[in-house]
Amino acid sequence: MNVTTPDDGTIRLPFREDLTNDGTYFHGGVIASVIDTAGAAAAWSNHDFDKGMRASTVAMSIQYTGSAKRCDLLCHSGTAPRRKELTFNEITATDSDGNVAAHEVQTYRIV
Repeated sequence: MNVTTPDDGTIRLPFREDLTNDGTYFHGGVIASVIDTAGAAAAWSNHDFDKGMRASTVAMSIQYTGSAKRCDLLCHSGTAPRRKELTFNEITATDSDGNVAAHEVQTYRIV
């Protein structure tokens, strides 16, 4: 995870054939997992640990808008203003050329 500023960051998932449907394109479940992880990392990046350390994804909605063909997957995450326990994250997964493969809106809770 590369945190560029508090509340955002980027995760790179290197291409591996065992993470694909057919040896070419990342499996949708793999994309969903790394996007979920990127959102969680953004939520933790600027968290006040005095306010709790138990966490979970409350909700996530993912739209697959393209594909990542035999390349690393980059997941860029950012958070909206924080609430008492909830953090709202927006994550975009792109291929190495910047083409969007998926977009997610996530609600993450830390207590």
